[in-house]
Amino acid sequence: MTSQHPGGTVKLGPYEIARIGYGAMQLEKLDRTAAGAVLRRAVELGVNHLDTASFYGHTTVNQHIRAALHPYADDLVIVSKVGARRVGAPVPLTLAQHPSQLREQVQLDLTSLGLDQVPVVNLRRADQGPGLIAEGDQLVPLDDQLAELIALRNEGLIGAIGLSNVSTQQLKQALPAGIVCVQNAYSLINRSSEEQLRLCATNGIAWIPYFPLGSAFDRLPYAPFDRIPSPAEHPVVLRIAARLGATPAAVCLAWILAHAGNTALIPGTRSIAHLEDNLRAAVVELDEDALAELDAVVSA
Repeated sequence: MTSQHPGGTVKLGPYEIARIGYGAMQLEKLDRTAAGAVLRRAVELGVNHLDTASFYGHTTVNQHIRAALHPYADDLVIVSKVGARRVGAPVPLTLAQHPSQLREQVQLDLTSLGLDQVPVVNLRRADQGPGLIAEGDQLVPLDDQLAELIALRNEGLIGAIGLSNVSTQQLKQALPAGIVCVQNAYSLINRSSEEQLRLCATNGIAWIPYFPLGSAFDRLPYAPFDRIPSPAEHPVVLRIAARLGATPAAVCLAWILAHAGNTALIPGTRSIAHLEDNLRAAVVELDEDALAELDAVVSA
């Protein structure tokens, strides 16, 4: 692995990670050889932060990661998430929010990744979209879930606890548990989680936005998700990209990095070319005029 991490580094609890990592969800659609090529290229380019979940193909993505990268480099930080599990068609995902189900998912991660400890586990809440929303017996108190994750941490099965898809109030409620990161949907044109971002910055918590470039249903391995608009299509982004000689995607990612110093990105792709393009965001220099124009984009 190179000595340089793309975008520099940021603290993820006790770990130091590249500010541009890799979200592995889309690898579910690749075979072992193609997935391994993407993963190895990411690591060659300095990525040391991988985001995965056991429900990505019922451990398919985890198995790809293990086949490509095990034994893992000392500084590689693999982050997983819990709160759902894989089932059959037509909707291949269902919620699994109960504490016992969270523990089962951590055990799946440990086995499929070949780890004694998952460095960070994010609790994916389901009180709001995008995606599945909890109802019936899947309406589980946050405190009950945090208690189980704290127990798993105390047992050494996970290294640290993160949150995903949470409100400001839920983040405040979870702070005493020692949260190290928050993953919420966020992009140049969707800043609805700005308050959570600022709360994370104040408390030394890493902000790891998902869908920073929007998403299309055909790129997602599970339903129900509609197409999420891409900021890379915004006319301001297109104009700045042309002026700077950068791609629109790289401009969008560079803005997020410039917007808040506690941010780390995990853009996902199953293409080495797109991976390399995403990492070029690390060298895009947004001047004051560009930043002002992008800051002024009306959020969706």
